[in-house]
Amino acid sequence: MPNANEDNPRALNQVQSRAVSELLRVSPVADALALRFQEAGFSLALVGGSVRDALLGRLGNDLDFTTDARPLDILKIVRPWADAVWDVGIAFGTIGCRKTALVDGVEQDFQIEVTTYRSEAYDRASRKPEVSYGDSIEQDLVRRDFTVNAMALALPRKEFVDPHGGLDDLARRVLRTPGTAEESFSDDPLRMLRAARFSAQLDFEVAADVIAAMTEMADRIGIVSAERVRDELNKLLLSGHPRKGLALLVDTGLAARVLPELPTLRLESDEHHRHKDVYEHSLTVLEQAIDLEEGGPDLVLRLAALLHDVGKPRTRRFEGDGRVSFHHHEVVGAKLVKKRMTALKYPNDMVKDVSRLVELHLRFHGYGSGEWTDSAVRRYVRDAGPLLSRLHKLTRSDCTTRNKRKAAALSRAYDGLEERIAELQEREELDAIRPDLNGNQIMEILDIGPGPAIGEAYSFLLEQRLEQGPLGHDEAVAALRKWWAERQGA
Repeated sequence: MPNANEDNPRALNQVQSRAVSELLRVSPVADALALRFQEAGFSLALVGGSVRDALLGRLGNDLDFTTDARPLDILKIVRPWADAVWDVGIAFGTIGCRKTALVDGVEQDFQIEVTTYRSEAYDRASRKPEVSYGDSIEQDLVRRDFTVNAMALALPRKEFVDPHGGLDDLARRVLRTPGTAEESFSDDPLRMLRAARFSAQLDFEVAADVIAAMTEMADRIGIVSAERVRDELNKLLLSGHPRKGLALLVDTGLAARVLPELPTLRLESDEHHRHKDVYEHSLTVLEQAIDLEEGGPDLVLRLAALLHDVGKPRTRRFEGDGRVSFHHHEVVGAKLVKKRMTALKYPNDMVKDVSRLVELHLRFHGYGSGEWTDSAVRRYVRDAGPLLSRLHKLTRSDCTTRNKRKAAALSRAYDGLEERIAELQEREELDAIRPDLNGNQIMEILDIGPGPAIGEAYSFLLEQRLEQGPLGHDEAVAALRKWWAERQGA
């Protein structure tokens, strides 16, 4: 990489060793593709996040390239070579493809995007960028969001291109924009959210002028589509340091525009948790929930942990004894979460799951600290349904008290609940609690046709199942006949 920042040889040597090993790994694909472009009379360069991640030693199999070839030319070049090609991004100059290649004797799939040199800017009244194509890689790099994403590796000659000092910023772990932050965010306001996201993903600091521009231009985020905002929030929440990115969104005023329920929490003191405010408590719950994850990041759990107390501002009451209460904040919070997630175009099943977890997050405390009856355990498991494992994690994470004795007592109490669930699970089916008789059996036994009475009978038997456990066929029939006789007599 001959023209990388020669005035910082130590930083260069450190990143070069990581980059070389990463680039050698993907070279069977990258070099083969570059040669095809070269033979067709075009240039090709690895660019953006792919170069950044190679320098950080974390390059995956998703590769981004840029070229002077126009989209139709890109299609002609990649179609005979790739295993699959898609052109859904062709209006923005991007062609995607998949290529399987042998790497170190093992077949690996690579997801590739090739984009024509371009510049883009938002019209003040439009949600869609206007795309124009460029003729040089320098033009392409200056329009990118941050200097650490404005580096390229020209292929196949392996020439490092870094006109904006991205390598130095990478070594200093700082996010700056290639031009002025105001120009960058005017081109695409979503970059303000990307600054927060990258700070969370990479654990980088954001330059002071970038933070100032984010604060000054926060209103500009309003022209960005809900789907793009949602996707950036998801990436931020699924990162390794979400608190860092969320705090930046709140401090700059961006959260007030895209997730207003979060900064609102800063206004509320919560005497129960004895934290500075509910906002800090919520960020701590998020971090504690992350520590309990199994098998990778869980977006549903993280959303529920972050938003579990958003109903508190609406339900705050000052009691006569000087205390503050938040009665039914879990119910109000579930409605607010559903409304916000729907506005951000989250999938319906995710909206349902997150809002349900918020609604249930206090259920454990409603049973007190005494012995859990079989009936209480059944109802807890039935209400949680397939969310039980997540509810366990959320409830445990919701304890942020600094009182070690109290924290230990809550942990023991929840240990006891999980033990009771396991014990009861061994004796009876808890995963899908249902009555001992189904609708057809109810109609046959009572000699009635379809109608509201069947639903009432089913609800009665379900209540018996929850209270007493499995009754068995004969006992359930007897209970049903008795209930029906009393109902008819009434």
